[in-house]
Amino acid sequence: MEIARGFAGRSTLALLLLGLTAGLTPAQPPVSAVQPRRDLPAILASRQLLASHHLSVGDLVELSNDPSGASPRRFRIAGVYEPMPDPIRLTSDRLEVRLHLPDLLDLTADPHDPQAADPLSAINVKLTRPDDAAGFAEELSARLPAVAVRPSRGAEGEGNPFVVLGRFHLAIASLTVTTSAVFLLALMVLLADERREVVGTLRLIGLTRGRVLGQVLLEGALIAGAGAAFGVGLAALTQGAFNSYFQWRYDTSLVFVRITPAIAWRTVAVAMPLGMAASVLASWALVRSETLKLVRR
Repeated sequence: MEIARGFAGRSTLALLLLGLTAGLTPAQPPVSAVQPRRDLPAILASRQLLASHHLSVGDLVELSNDPSGASPRRFRIAGVYEPMPDPIRLTSDRLEVRLHLPDLLDLTADPHDPQAADPLSAINVKLTRPDDAAGFAEELSARLPAVAVRPSRGAEGEGNPFVVLGRFHLAIASLTVTTSAVFLLALMVLLADERREVVGTLRLIGLTRGRVLGQVLLEGALIAGAGAAFGVGLAALTQGAFNSYFQWRYDTSLVFVRITPAIAWRTVAVAMPLGMAASVLASWALVRSETLKLVRR
């Protein structure tokens, strides 16, 4: 549950985005009068930041709230972390550090405003029963009309990038399945027309229309199953290459392609009925035709 935007509490780590001109500079070599390293406040730096500025764990850096680098404060890099993958910031350089919230407030507070560090713009609330998030938000909004309350999990709002991506994938998948079904139906019609004499021969030796139609249905199921298995296998074999390339291209740990058993079974569940339906529709008129018309040259 997120109320507006901001920090969750003073004991958590805060996130500070840094650009190349945002006041991050390597600290000068310490002298005897300089504060020892172990007494300096510790920060965590992103992997991308260490690589781009040629830093390492244990180095001293100076951070400033002023883009010009004025009034910097010295920090010690205590560790490195991988930023949380975010599709919205896929093309952005993740030059970030994490500070303890008191250190961040001291760095960004306005010295001319004693109350600059007091206001909070957001509070995150974790519920013991997440299913009650909607009711909690409604009740709190009624008690505090000036506070914006919204669930942070399962939100269907336009601000949730995964909801937007899910809808986009659903639209692309629906279009792909529809066009593939039409193409498959056209192929099955051509195949059925080429087998007119075979169907006529089967009818002459005593096979009923239902038996022939059942054979066509079984053939369609086998073709659809083989196609679905080939597609799932090809996707499973190439997903590693796709992920490796795009993770290298955008320098992120975001997983772009993931083939799970649920996705594989869903693919088979969609492909099998479509293949069987295409086979029956393509052969229906052929099976219903008179036997003599089928074998006539």
